[in-house]
Amino acid sequence: MIQYLYLGRIDYGEALRLQDELVELRRAGNIGNVLLLLEHPPVLTLGRNADRSNVLASDALLASRGVTLHAINRGGDVTYHGPGQLVGYPIFDLRSLQNDAGGRLGPVDFVRRMEEALIRLCGVYGVRAGRIAGLTGVWCGLSGQGGTGPERKIGAIGIHVSRGITSHGFAFNVTTDLRDFQLINPCGITDKPVTSLEREMEDASGLPSLEAIAHQAARQFGQVFSEQILAAESLGALRDQAAAGRPGMAGEEPPLSIPREVERFVDECDRPARA
Repeated sequence: MIQYLYLGRIDYGEALRLQDELVELRRAGNIGNVLLLLEHPPVLTLGRNADRSNVLASDALLASRGVTLHAINRGGDVTYHGPGQLVGYPIFDLRSLQNDAGGRLGPVDFVRRMEEALIRLCGVYGVRAGRIAGLTGVWCGLSGQGGTGPERKIGAIGIHVSRGITSHGFAFNVTTDLRDFQLINPCGITDKPVTSLEREMEDASGLPSLEAIAHQAARQFGQVFSEQILAAESLGALRDQAAAGRPGMAGEEPPLSIPREVERFVDECDRPARA
């Protein structure tokens, strides 16, 4: 089972603290897999593989526009979060999930399933989306789907894994002000623009609220991960569950074999040494 919680707009620093708390509770087996869904005030995040030169704006300009900057431990380069963007932080124990062959789910399978959930989310609203070989994330305008290009990124993914427990996750542009992406080279990519669900829909007049889209995203996660999806009542309810000592699912450490094209988007603690 996956429990999910929509938190609305919260400060990025608060979200980091909350992820740390839930990661420890998940590691102890006191809660099950949890998907946090929310949005942030304007913020830039620098992954552990980030090149600072991909932040194009000066510190003074960022301050004048109220954009904060955080260096964090996820994989990937620089990412923008802001109003109108659905952000998802899955706090999952990979050892509790199975891949398509019935084995343990690894970090690469996890990233691919997140992509699939967002691709399906786009489809709910009549927008075609897919993957680009060698790039992590979700894209519109793909020639193989009848698009005329250029390929446009609608969803970014970057995760952190520590002893099998995931944190960080995805950013999906819904009604995001795409001009804010001019502050950066998104994920270090300079030749492909970003887009949003609002821009890609033929008629965006019926676009539901971000909260409604968050609930739909949770349903897609449940389908892709083949898990029952259940809305948590509140953060307090999750903490009460942990205090009651209800066991989560745990197991042995999954194998870690990360292809080159995915590796920079996955930061893996306790990664075994490579030959």
